[in-house]
Amino acid sequence: MYNIPRPIQFLAVIPLTFGSLLGPLDNQNLSNSENLLAYQEMSLDNRYADKFVNEVFKKNILLNLAYLNGQVTGAKDINWDQISKPFKYEFKLAPNSTFAFHDSVADKYKDSLVKTTNAHFNAAEGFRTDGYLFGDGVCHLASLLYWVAKGANLETKAPTNHDFANIPDIPREYGVSIYSNPYSKTSNAQQNLYITNNKNKPVAFKFEYQDNKIKVSIVELE
Repeated sequence: MYNIPRPIQFLAVIPLTFGSLLGPLDNQNLSNSENLLAYQEMSLDNRYADKFVNEVFKKNILLNLAYLNGQVTGAKDINWDQISKPFKYEFKLAPNSTFAFHDSVADKYKDSLVKTTNAHFNAAEGFRTDGYLFGDGVCHLASLLYWVAKGANLETKAPTNHDFANIPDIPREYGVSIYSNPYSKTSNAQQNLYITNNKNKPVAFKFEYQDNKIKVSIVELE
């Protein structure tokens, strides 16, 4: 998310290895009806150099995923012990359907929108702040999704780059700025992520959280 610039401690981008332990390139993780299109992962240990800020980023990312998978629908549902447990989750996109990171979308996507993360990254929803912004860190999750979707050759649009701050593990060209404010919907739409299934077959987005890593793969379904 966009925030007031803090002193940035730049971290080296760590190259990722395809087919890592428990990764979806293991044939046991894919059925005969699934064709792997792309896969990436990122650690939650190195979201920011400061330990306290890193923990805020980590919790906001995991909470965002809990809203996405329906484990949390409001602040009343938040149980950090449960949210922090390993999990697997997936959702599907039919051809010509769009996923957006939040629900303030550009006019182009209003008719095709079928899925968001179901969150607005604010204090009322239980997102945490490091002193600059509630929800700080969810841009890292959006950037990971953008990276994987581009690798899968899906139709993608990220209007605002996150080039004002480094995102560890994510190449800078895939950085996505995310912002949601009920009083600035036009700005929100420009700080969103849009992924449309331009394939002739449905695709599935598969998420796994284990060993403090978020793994995302996109598969084409028969």
